[in-house]
Amino acid sequence: MPKITKIEAFQVDLPLREGSYKWSGGNFVEVFDSTVVAVHTDAGITGYGEVCPLGPAYLPAYAKGARTGIAELAPHLIGFDATALSLLNDRMDRALRGHPYVKSAIDIACWDILGKVCGQPVVTLLGGRYGESFPLYRAISQESPEEMAGKVLRYRSEGYTKFQLKVGGDPDTDIQRIHEVAGNLKTGDVLIADANTGWTQHQAIRVADAVRSVDVYLEQPCASYQECLTVRRHSNRPFVLDEVVDCLAMVVRGFTDQAMDVINLKISKVGGLTRAREIRDLCVSLGIALTIEDTWGGDITTAAIAHLAHSTPPAYLFTSTDFNSYLTVSNAEGAPQRKDGRLAAGCAPGLGIEPRWNVLGKPVLSIS
Repeated sequence: MPKITKIEAFQVDLPLREGSYKWSGGNFVEVFDSTVVAVHTDAGITGYGEVCPLGPAYLPAYAKGARTGIAELAPHLIGFDATALSLLNDRMDRALRGHPYVKSAIDIACWDILGKVCGQPVVTLLGGRYGESFPLYRAISQESPEEMAGKVLRYRSEGYTKFQLKVGGDPDTDIQRIHEVAGNLKTGDVLIADANTGWTQHQAIRVADAVRSVDVYLEQPCASYQECLTVRRHSNRPFVLDEVVDCLAMVVRGFTDQAMDVINLKISKVGGLTRAREIRDLCVSLGIALTIEDTWGGDITTAAIAHLAHSTPPAYLFTSTDFNSYLTVSNAEGAPQRKDGRLAAGCAPGLGIEPRWNVLGKPVLSIS
């Protein structure tokens, strides 16, 4: 039973290869502010996790808040068994109500420790590896319809066949975006129009009507669950819920209402791999497909995503993502790398990564 002796946090800037990433509401990010956590134990085993909010205007989460919250939580975890994951999460929930993103990196780091203690990759501990690899999607930052359609051709040359189109702006422009991009698709390609809560209900219904004949999934058109449910009942397109699905109870509610065909499961949105696995397993039992990812992150987040996605039955894994390929900075060695639009979880014990200490630098907090 390795006991936690010290928790450190490191701040890392992650610039984007394409310069910026844009989504609904005029939001954009050029450099992601990521927090890497190191959980040290008395057994000499250290685990690593990462949390990287998509800026402060996407979910109730922001980068400085993650580090402040970790500083609040860490003293409550010193001396605790790092491999008792359910108990660890209960303790974090008692010490800090809510703020699941704050807990995520600590939980992931403890899964890394558990894998190292057992001598097994996290994918094995999460249920086992399905096949050799799994498919990825490519997010297409919000630009003009012509620019977005052109990016499909470039991303397909990199092996992607699933494309998540960032919409949620002016409905007329978004309708054009969807039609333009759909015109560049090939047989077998998958298109998701992700509004990221950007439309009002009446706007979303307009768009849904205008794309009734397009082979496209509609994702999170409106801010509230009830608005999304209304649009779902109006539309004939497959439907994805993301931002409003943040716990097991919401999955049950959505299933009862037949509110979605797919959910987007972001690890930090629900508090880490422990809660994400619970939601994943429930979705599989209910027959709900999943996109498995996170809000953002570098190599460590990509590794965590890969282990959860690769342990998900392929029939229910709608898609996943490789955030590290979007970035100019690598924060860890050994992370999975995209090949022909697919990814595979590592085979080394734990997450299978080792931080690049020259990138992480000195810790911005250390509690022991």
